[in-house]
Amino acid sequence: MNEKTLSGRTAIITGASEGLGREISKRIVAAGANVMLCARNYGLLEETEQELNSLLVENQKIFIKRCDVSNQEEVNSLVNETFEKLCGCQILVNNAGIYGPKGTVENQDWDDWKKAIEINVYGPVLMCRALIPHLKKQKYGKIIQLSGGGATKPLPNFSVYAVSKAAIVRFSETLAEEVRSFGIDVNSIAPGALNTKMLQEVLDSGPEKVGKDFYENALNQKNNGGTPLKLGADLAVFLASSASDGITGKLISAPWDKWMDWPKHLNELGISDVYSLRRIVGRDRGFDWGDK
Repeated sequence: MNEKTLSGRTAIITGASEGLGREISKRIVAAGANVMLCARNYGLLEETEQELNSLLVENQKIFIKRCDVSNQEEVNSLVNETFEKLCGCQILVNNAGIYGPKGTVENQDWDDWKKAIEINVYGPVLMCRALIPHLKKQKYGKIIQLSGGGATKPLPNFSVYAVSKAAIVRFSETLAEEVRSFGIDVNSIAPGALNTKMLQEVLDSGPEKVGKDFYENALNQKNNGGTPLKLGADLAVFLASSASDGITGKLISAPWDKWMDWPKHLNELGISDVYSLRRIVGRDRGFDWGDK
């Protein structure tokens, strides 16, 4: 994906200072977009900016800003500054997120639990609230949320992470319906098992806190390399581009779904509940005893 598919567009990317956020920023800049990058760690943001400067072409711009996405005033300031400096915005990538406390729910620090909800759920919602009025005026926009494995299955010892990631997918599905008539697409990415700082957090916590099986899987993942960051970043570029117009309300796996073929199947995607959060009933699994 070296084409300038995002030339002339502007993206806000949260959590852009490292890991997947930095990789998404790199790919979106390489695709030609102007970007406003934000994170809480300004020093790491500066490192990201320096790395991306070599990718810029004439008239392309990068701005960085420290922002806590759980703070409404800081979010509003970020969006306003984006419009002041870049004269618009068509793309929002809500990447900022944390694991939060680990261990059984009764032993987790309650303030840490609430803070994870504030960052992982309130943050994307606040970003959407601040930007959507602008996207509605221009009758076009792309909102890309980062979810994960916690959205689709229980994640013992990571309760707040699982809750927050499931919540953001359902929020995205709901928001997609609210803004569909304005030409705004809203989708969630499951990027796969990544070897980032969050993986190291798991290993540092130890098997007693995160569970023996989860710890051993994390250790194997670290040794095997995990899912390449490039897969999630390439999917983000696709969802930010006009190639994905009309794909909305979906939870998309970067490593497992053939998302590049989806534009050929817009009708099926539009009328089906595939690639979404839904209740699995007995008849879905061949049982004839549980449903009326």
